[in-house]
Amino acid sequence: MSEQMIFRAIADPTRRSIMSMLATGEHSLGEIASHYEMTRPAVTKHLKILEQGGLIRVRAEGRQRLHALQPEALQPVSDWLSFFSQFWDEKLETLKQAVEADDE
Repeated sequence: MSEQMIFRAIADPTRRSIMSMLATGEHSLGEIASHYEMTRPAVTKHLKILEQGGLIRVRAEGRQRLHALQPEALQPVSDWLSFFSQFWDEKLETLKQAVEADDE
């Protein structure tokens, strides 16, 4: 999956909320849709974008399709954020030094 598709998928707060729900285990479309004030087709569109981004997998169990989080697909996001954490670390170190200098 492309990084662009992953970032597109997580850009939407509803999709991030669905991912949080799926972090607790597999859920059917009906279970997921019951948590949102939108139509089932709208929820299906969100799920399709998450699936296209490789962030969830779907498996059939009888007549149901169960959706599950694929957390390893978030690795590119983690890598990207890790790069920028160095800037936060530097700013926090500067703040710490400033606070400690004021204490002296």
